Amino acid sequence: MGLIWRAADPPPGQTAPSAAVPADSVVYAIGDLHGRDDLLAEIHSGVLEDAARRAARRRVLIYLGDYFSRGRDSRAVVESVLNWRPRDWEIVTLLGNHEDLMRRFLAGDPRPGRHWLNFGGVAALENYGLALADPAARDSATLEALRQRLHTGLPPQHRQFLETLALTHREGDYLFVHAGVLPGVPLARQAPRDLVWIRNRFRASSLDHGAVVVHGHCITPEPEVRANRIGIDTGAYQSNVLTCLMLEGAARRFLQTG
Repeated sequence: MGLIWRAADPPPGQTAPSAAVPADSVVYAIGDLHGRDDLLAEIHSGVLEDAARRAARRRVLIYLGDYFSRGRDSRAVVESVLNWRPRDWEIVTLLGNHEDLMRRFLAGDPRPGRHWLNFGGVAALENYGLALADPAARDSATLEALRQRLHTGLPPQHRQFLETLALTHREGDYLFVHAGVLPGVPLARQAPRDLVWIRNRFRASSLDHGAVVVHGHCITPEPEVRANRIGIDTGAYQSNVLTCLMLEGAARRFLQTG
């Protein structure tokens, strides 16, 4: 494959975001992973190579969530995220909607379990050696048995990872979340469900949210750059294109697999 650097410019007729990260910092944000440990390895290498050329002393890497489900190996993705710890880097791991489903299912609610299985959870279970005898089964008894198996089959470090994911992260004029924010609501009063699940109402809004929101969650063929948000979920699990946003001062660029 290989890596490609691209300008992070808005499309014609759209206004570029007016925002910057803190001085002497370089910030990288990686979009939805969904089990693509192979693409993550490429991005990690590209990020290290790029950061080595920069004078910024503070280096931050932010994962926007959705580590599990759909792609070739969810378990390997979590291992990579847990183990990638270059010296003096700050690492931020955010909660995605797939992790939200897993948390709620493990807490005892079968409804998120059904949703998760219908949207890639079956593949994630196979990665943990927990394949279903009947992948189509969604009855209460099957779900409860699966919940118990997941409780014991998920490695403790992975369970801790799942339970400690953050909802948001702020860097200067940018707010990093998985899905977006509810327009018109102050950032400090955003509901966790909106931060992890919102879609169309957020994407259609031209309101100033109080920060430029960097998000994933909604797949687009190309990254979306608008005055109030930057979307970087390019559907890596099916497109082979994983997108990373690089921010330094007021500068922005995209690093992508291709």
